[in-house]
Amino acid sequence: MKLQLIRSATLKLNYGGRAILIDPCLAAKHAYDPLVGKSRNPMVDLPCKPEEVIDGVEMVIVSHLHRDHFEQAAWELLPKDLPLYCQPGNEAFIGDKGFTDVRILYDREDWNGIRLIRTTGQHGSGIWAEKMGQVSGFVFQANGEPTVYWCGDTIWYDEVEKVVRDYQPDVIITHSCGAEFESKSPIVMDAEQTIAVCRTAPNAVVVAVHMEAYDHSTVTRADLRAFATAQGITAEQLRIPDDGETLSF
Repeated sequence: MKLQLIRSATLKLNYGGRAILIDPCLAAKHAYDPLVGKSRNPMVDLPCKPEEVIDGVEMVIVSHLHRDHFEQAAWELLPKDLPLYCQPGNEAFIGDKGFTDVRILYDREDWNGIRLIRTTGQHGSGIWAEKMGQVSGFVFQANGEPTVYWCGDTIWYDEVEKVVRDYQPDVIITHSCGAEFESKSPIVMDAEQTIAVCRTAPNAVVVAVHMEAYDHSTVTRADLRAFATAQGITAEQLRIPDDGETLSF
């Protein structure tokens, strides 16, 4: 298995001999308005040309419809006949963008020898969880490959912990930028919650992504590494890739 962080939450996964693109956001730097008034978004360029990102992709997964996970540049560039998996309720929006092979993943499904299992998430706490709406994560399983749990846009809470304990993933991908709006309560995992994942799954490799690209982020890569080191979490257990970096497992 190879996992390439493109930027923010956009990942390219080579798994079970297949190339999968996750949460494609291919917009140019500063294409969109600020979220909290700090900077236009995304705050950084893609590490390569968008055409290189989609080259060879055989399937797409969209966890939810927020702009930092699925947006206009991706709608325009992705081949419309690629199989695209989404959560229930998102299919009409995606179909309206011209995609012709939209597949709703209600629970689990096998695709070319890869088992896809949809999991739930909580995109914040209290009123913000309601405002942010439904989100999903996914577990990937295939013969000869590590079990991967991509948590998606969620905080650390009991349902995420249950997935970790039930599936015992070898690799856990967290969204760890501690994004906040005016409530000062994170809508995705922050440093402390990411370390909670590491402690709950000490035998897994945790890969922290979705960082330093949108202006509502509060945790940088350096912040997370410093906090992890202070908590005794090693760089071998917690990987924090740079944009464009590929990790092999």
